Amino acid sequence: MAATRRHLYILTGASRGMGAALARQLLSPDHRLLCLSRQRNAALDVDGCEQWAIDLVQPLEASARLAQWLGDLDAGALASATLVNNAAALTRIGPIEDCSDAELSAALRVGLEAPLLLTAAFLRATSGWAATRRVLNISSGLGRRAMAGQASYCAAKAGMDHLTRALALDEARRPNGAKVVSLAPGVIDTDMQVQLRAGDAAGFPERANFIGLKEKGQLTSPDDAAARLIAYLNRADFGANPVADVREA
Repeated sequence: MAATRRHLYILTGASRGMGAALARQLLSPDHRLLCLSRQRNAALDVDGCEQWAIDLVQPLEASARLAQWLGDLDAGALASATLVNNAAALTRIGPIEDCSDAELSAALRVGLEAPLLLTAAFLRATSGWAATRRVLNISSGLGRRAMAGQASYCAAKAGMDHLTRALALDEARRPNGAKVVSLAPGVIDTDMQVQLRAGDAAGFPERANFIGLKEKGQLTSPDDAAARLIAYLNRADFGANPVADVREA
């Protein structure tokens, strides 16, 4: 009797928040999960899950390691391979002149350069695989609507959206091209929201709006958001719209 082929998931930013919720929900006997985060998540130290403590501020190191790791896999044992670019970084809340160059560089490296390089490594290493291939980029409504006080985050997410549009065009021309989507997950009750609510109103005019979302119970829990993302990932029409919002699904 032939062995059941497994589904491979590669997830960045899995140590906390929605990333941790995604990782927990992706744990399954027929899944193989690789998590890339600055810190290990003790809850993920289980069979079927491998964790790399790696800082995506150094994306060249991460992409090279991923390429080598993928090259050593038995592709014939996999039914599908999915990369989820979830990691992101905020600078301090306020205009860019209040941020250090190091902060701004790190935000763009983690939020845009790392997804680009990891996706390139993933597509390159899996180009000859028969398995279904998917790339899910976790975007944000702030990639589509500018917000004062967090220009670097807006820029990274807008870049991720347009990167995904271009990738979709490239992959559509290939015989077994990957399906790619940049998906906004809604407003989620994570550490990022805590940072935004704590911002200085003088440099962050939308602070009151974020406080209101919390007070009115309008934030989605990380677990609920993760479940909706996984449901979207498993849709038969995944990839039909390369830039989407889970709330419009």
